[in-house]
Amino acid sequence: MPKLKTKSGVKKRFKITATGKVKHGVVGKRHRLISHNAKYIRSNRGTKVLSDADTKTVKKWAPYGL
Repeated sequence: MPKLKTKSGVKKRFKITATGKVKHGVVGKRHRLISHNAKYIRSNRGTKVLSDADTKTVKKWAPYGL
């Protein structure tokens, strides 16, 4: 069997935790922040854990982990 390639976008955007969950940076923090209120900006600070349904898809795109 040939080796499977990891999608290059997944390498840049996701990290897999020790328990197998997938972390990602939150969306909506790059530009046009003046239209968002302070609570939105504060609550989207840092990283979040991906949902279980999306985790399956991301793990398919990264067959050997990250």
